[in-house]
Amino acid sequence: METRALGDTGQESTMLTFGSIALNWLEQEGANQLVELVLDHGVNHFDVAPTYGDAELKLGPKLRQYREDIFLGCKTQEREYEGAARKIDRSLNRLGIDTIDLYQIHGLEYEDELDTITADGGALDAIREAKAAGKVDHIGLTSHGNPGLILDAIDRIDDLETVMFPLNPVVAGKDGDEYDYEAVLDRCEAEGIGTLGIKAFAKGSWPPTDELAEADRPYANWYEPVDTPEDIRERFDFAAARGLDTVVSPGDPKLVKMVLDAASRSAGMDEARQRALIEEARHDDSPVPEQLHH
Repeated sequence: METRALGDTGQESTMLTFGSIALNWLEQEGANQLVELVLDHGVNHFDVAPTYGDAELKLGPKLRQYREDIFLGCKTQEREYEGAARKIDRSLNRLGIDTIDLYQIHGLEYEDELDTITADGGALDAIREAKAAGKVDHIGLTSHGNPGLILDAIDRIDDLETVMFPLNPVVAGKDGDEYDYEAVLDRCEAEGIGTLGIKAFAKGSWPPTDELAEADRPYANWYEPVDTPEDIRERFDFAAARGLDTVVSPGDPKLVKMVLDAASRSAGMDEARQRALIEEARHDDSPVPEQLHH
């Protein structure tokens, strides 16, 4: 599978990052098999978080077995020093490793959160301290929310090395600053910040729960995903063609194999097809950012 430089981190990441939340829905044996399948396809970048149920514990055995082959991103939703310091140690413990390659502030949504994170005694202090102690190698940020807030974070966090944000034809077709993730992409490219795309396979929001109960959804995703091999391949090719360094796989294990196949066979996408996809999706309900929070 093709690799791309993850900004200026020195890491060459595969075009697909494995979203390890998928492991949460499996027993340990199934989780082991899925990790082996992902590694068999050459994927070298994995992403996990303490909020993903048992995903850290389920990833642990194979992560330790193949530690040299996996660049691991983990995250925290803590905004203050104490909580973030505790979460770093807890994740290291649950994963059974000494160092997390990329540690990300998770799910930034509001300006006041950014104030807390970057202030004295904020989560960033804990992450920087962990980096100095060798527990963390690189510092990142993830957000489902306003692109302007991501740009603010880039201004305010001078050691920020990666950003994870939504990119798909639905948001690419929306007008308005609140959907302008292309501006984030351009800024990251200019500053050598690595880019990870989420929601590449989102079709739209799930119907309201009074129409479709959460328990009846066919997939464990935060959004309704595209789910045919052809649609998945198109969505992967679109995200990769926009210039993202790597695209994160969706959260349901049933979709992972199709996404692995798409990423393994990716042949790019020309601008005319990208524009056509954007036009087709322009009036779809955006899966970002209204009710999507990890």
